[in-house]
Amino acid sequence: MNNKVKGSVSLFVARVFSGLNVNVMGYLLPVWIAPMGCVTIRLVFGAVVFWIISIFTKPENITLGDKLKLLALGAFGIFGYMSLYALSISYTTPVKFAIFNAMQPLWVMVVSALLYNKSIEGRKLTGLAVGFAGALLCILSQPLAGKASDTHIGNLLAVLSSIIYSVYLVLSSRFVSHISSVTLLKYTFTAAAVVAVIVSFFTGFDAPMFRNGIHYTPLLLLLYVLLFPTVLTYFLIPIGMKYLDSAVVALYGYVTLIVATSVSYIFGLDKFDPVILFSLLLIGVSIYWVGSGGKDKKAKSTE
Repeated sequence: MNNKVKGSVSLFVARVFSGLNVNVMGYLLPVWIAPMGCVTIRLVFGAVVFWIISIFTKPENITLGDKLKLLALGAFGIFGYMSLYALSISYTTPVKFAIFNAMQPLWVMVVSALLYNKSIEGRKLTGLAVGFAGALLCILSQPLAGKASDTHIGNLLAVLSSIIYSVYLVLSSRFVSHISSVTLLKYTFTAAAVVAVIVSFFTGFDAPMFRNGIHYTPLLLLLYVLLFPTVLTYFLIPIGMKYLDSAVVALYGYVTLIVATSVSYIFGLDKFDPVILFSLLLIGVSIYWVGSGGKDKKAKSTE
């Protein structure tokens, strides 16, 4: 298996897990567990697992500067994304969240241009405009009764989470050429877990799923969230980042959208809405235009 295929397979599997996770989180939050409680459990669990895995892998010597940058990246990127993700899914529908989450390729392009002075081709600018039009149509569409507590707030949080994760992708892609996935994750998750614990100390930890007996369905779904979207997905994404351009990595977010939308409609977690479908198609076209443009070479220097 060549490197590009390895990266593509890793990202595809990771994004399928992420797509399922959107609906699982929609079921768990906030009825069975508060958003910040779920984030704290995910981050602490992930940090512990990645440190345990690192014990059985070849030690890496990385500079103090890289360690500090990874810790900062985790505190901002991982914690910021997961927190806004959980809050967003508590307010809006899984399908709408997945639509905004799929805009990562567009944000990656913008972030790369801002941080590294990369030029944006006219084709990509057109794709960006079409994507924003689709997102705006989704934002302005009327919320579906009984499916979301506050769609507009949820949509805004979804946009912010997508932007933060795009920043994380762009910045972390500059480490994966010389740092293993385990090393990257154990530092970023550790910083994110520390921030989550501190925030939870002030916000409180509310988890009805742990009260009044054993609730098997939410517990099993939480176990899925911990093992697959938290550990395995985050382990696979750096593999894709190592062999593929960061914009292509973000492009695989569309797999998450397809899986999340399909599952949501099949199980009745969301209602079919022609406006949402049109928004989805516009964003899909925009992502295609962005992804089919000329590829930027991945920078090899360290952060």
